[in-house]
Amino acid sequence: MLQAGSSREEIASALSAAYGQGLLSEQTFLRRLEELLAGGLIDPRRLVGDLNIRAPAIDSRPWLGATSRLRRMHRLFASRAGEPALLLALDWTGSTQELLIGRHHSCDVVLNEPTVSRWHARLIFRDGVWILHDLGSKNGTVINGLRIARCEVRPADRLLVGGQLLRID
Repeated sequence: MLQAGSSREEIASALSAAYGQGLLSEQTFLRRLEELLAGGLIDPRRLVGDLNIRAPAIDSRPWLGATSRLRRMHRLFASRAGEPALLLALDWTGSTQELLIGRHHSCDVVLNEPTVSRWHARLIFRDGVWILHDLGSKNGTVINGLRIARCEVRPADRLLVGGQLLRID
């Protein structure tokens, strides 16, 4: 099982490597880092999908160890077919107790996908775990290939809300 937040840590490391190599301006780096740390829905392709780097001729700078991590992130989020495009970055500290997922603008996590119900599912944080409840949606909720009514979610779980695929982080 992956550690909570591990995908966000990898993205942050990739952004740092790109900034260190001059691929991002300071303003762009800070804006992308801010977007990453805000939580909620994160589109990794938007954050690292446009970063292309070349292997260094001489590995003389210590921060270049993150180069391979940036390449891996780029491959993972920019070109792998069938992988979730979006991360659902959950707060595992307990400061957020409940999230509503749906198409309606009043939801905490808004998914602009016609197969997602206006109020599709609810995530409740209880005793250190997130519990997902389908709210009677027409197109259902699926975790790791199994349709659910209520289920615990963990980091790296694949969550299909209607037709929108997410990965829990």
